[in-house]
Amino acid sequence: MTDTLDQEPSSSARKCPFAESRVKMAKMNNNLKVWGLIAASMGLCLVNTGCQVHVAGQTLPSAYYLDDDVQYFPAGPENKLANETAALKAAREEARSRR
Repeated sequence: MTDTLDQEPSSSARKCPFAESRVKMAKMNNNLKVWGLIAASMGLCLVNTGCQVHVAGQTLPSAYYLDDDVQYFPAGPENKLANETAALKAAREEARSRR
């Protein structure tokens, strides 16, 4: 009888009863890490790109609109067809001078 007590237990007897649950927990932790990384990267992209904002009737493109270069367009002539108007005026004066 002493020989059976001195023998090592078989490999199936050495298995931890919680081994399967440990494997499941490890897989779940990996899934949580992956989803956490995806959520963090999406949040970072959202913060870096900015959002469109409506302020005082203006649609502002991003949170960094104050840092953008100001575009200045000088006022042009009130009459958009200044050359045509000048040519018509010159033609009328020429026609009057011929009479």
